[in-house]
Amino acid sequence: MNAIKETNFNFDKQTAFYKGKVRDVYTIADDYLVMVASDRISAFDVVLPRAIPYKGQVLNQIAAKFLEATKDILPNWVIAVPDPSATIGVKCEPFKVEMVIRGYLAGHAARTYKEGGRVLCGVTLPEGLKENDKLPQTIITPTTKAAVGHDEDISREEIIAQGIVSEADYAELEKYAHQLFQRGTEIAKERGLILVDTKYEFGKRNGEIYLMDEIHTPDSSRYFYAEGYAERQANGEPQRQLSKEFVRQWLIENGFQGKDGQQVPEMTDAIVESISARYIELYEHITGEKFQYAAEGEIVARVEQNVAAALKEIV
Repeated sequence: MNAIKETNFNFDKQTAFYKGKVRDVYTIADDYLVMVASDRISAFDVVLPRAIPYKGQVLNQIAAKFLEATKDILPNWVIAVPDPSATIGVKCEPFKVEMVIRGYLAGHAARTYKEGGRVLCGVTLPEGLKENDKLPQTIITPTTKAAVGHDEDISREEIIAQGIVSEADYAELEKYAHQLFQRGTEIAKERGLILVDTKYEFGKRNGEIYLMDEIHTPDSSRYFYAEGYAERQANGEPQRQLSKEFVRQWLIENGFQGKDGQQVPEMTDAIVESISARYIELYEHITGEKFQYAAEGEIVARVEQNVAAALKEIV
């Protein structure tokens, strides 16, 4: 199966390279970033052994659409999208927190609640909630941004007390997170979806706050189908969702949650193909557009060629 497992480019004026869990990031002239969305997939902070065809293209193109649709709220890092799987933008100094924002009790929040936890990242949750219930109000549950290993829950108060982000900047990040989530919610509603929760990453450039990274993708967000949501909640049934949660559930069912001593279950061709199909399904639902399969053949060479040509115009 044709997929981008890794890249090893050497662009003109390249000054640094960083391999993330799923992205390969090239620094150009110390001032620009090339972000290649590989087809690697991670869950429970572990990169799984097989790449998922078209996953990177899906993430890169959904992010590009949402970054374009939110640039009136605040500036973002993107300059150009020269390839279906790559974006070029400005380099920012990242804040060392991820702003996780939740409208519903799902995922990590639901697991914490089920175990009896009623305080998440300093936010008190009311009694009497069921998994996937709408929260009384949207909440922000930040995490530390780990270079390696697990991101850790942290409260607003701890972030400010530890000097990770200044109080003034953090207030701005909260404001932007709520505005972005509201915009994402409105767009999802138009597509018959509910934006359940998501995360945003911000940075600073020349003293101004920028939105960085991908937004509202299935890797950074969770979506429910709006149709039948209320009925399923009333009947205590699982919600139909479009997110990476189905990958986590498959891993959990096969005895893997990223803990020491656990083995990733075998990723058969059928599993890989089904994950790829789910990513494409989400792309089509969230954008309202038919997915355009990028050209087959030497995918990595295509990305390199397209990015190199764009950099000549930018740098």
